[in-house]
Amino acid sequence: MVADRGRIDVSIDDIRYRRLGYIALTVTDLEKSRHFYETLVGLEMDEEPDGRRAFLRCSDRHHDLVIYSGAEPALKRVAWQMESDRALEAVRTHFVRLGIECVAVSPEEQSDLGIGDAFRMSEPTTGVTFEFYSAMADAPSSYQTTHTKIARLGHLVLSSPDRKATEKFLMEEMNFRVSDRIDGMVTFMRCFPNPFHHSFGVGSAKHPGLNHLNFMVTEMGDIGKANNRMKKAGVPIVFGIGKHPPSESVFIYFLDPDGMTVEYSYGMEEFPEHSPRTPRDLPASLESIDYWEGTPDPRMAKVGIVEPLK
Repeated sequence: MVADRGRIDVSIDDIRYRRLGYIALTVTDLEKSRHFYETLVGLEMDEEPDGRRAFLRCSDRHHDLVIYSGAEPALKRVAWQMESDRALEAVRTHFVRLGIECVAVSPEEQSDLGIGDAFRMSEPTTGVTFEFYSAMADAPSSYQTTHTKIARLGHLVLSSPDRKATEKFLMEEMNFRVSDRIDGMVTFMRCFPNPFHHSFGVGSAKHPGLNHLNFMVTEMGDIGKANNRMKKAGVPIVFGIGKHPPSESVFIYFLDPDGMTVEYSYGMEEFPEHSPRTPRDLPASLESIDYWEGTPDPRMAKVGIVEPLK
């Protein structure tokens, strides 16, 4: 456990984020998943998989997604890039004072991940591993789009058996902000002061797990092309094409080779750091999920256990 490092004077307002840093998944067939995310999703890989993991990116950074080989498909961890070294120290100090174990990422793993000083903790309401770091190395070359103009890693939605408790922890102990809620179903949150409507969502479910991960695209046509590309490749489309009322995003959801849910979306509301609008509470209905009255396939958001912090 990391000690209270100098007992620096911090407040919750010192915990500030740059972005959702990256997502780590465990997959059952590394080569098949690598091919899917590179060839069908449009991510780029700079080095061949080593048999245990593969790094993929949709930016000029070292990686945005890392997939690890394992026995069962899982959400391995969610990584947050902090705004500064001080913000990293603030969140670490805050967790230590709460009695939450903060596990340092070893220098060897930092080098492998292309990040600097970093630590991990287990989010207490779901057991999901969160990683925190302040800097990531650049990729060896600029990201080159292929069939899809991916703008960025967008967000992750987590399933929680106690959505209100998870929301409370993220707000009160991690300085996340709520953008909107769909009553009894999902809370959309942003890692402050990142402006996008949501970088993280918390959905209601009996057990914690992965709901879906998202990549934002830059053109409406990317959504339509994905619809046809996935159908031709035999990839199950489990929701969409549709349009989300909370974020105003046009979307399509599909399944990766393990059945984990992936989303493309286009367009998203942005919030100012100061004086943002009040979060809306939308009714629990399909109309609150899709303007165009689509219905999700039962296979959506069903695969991806929470892998515990090791």
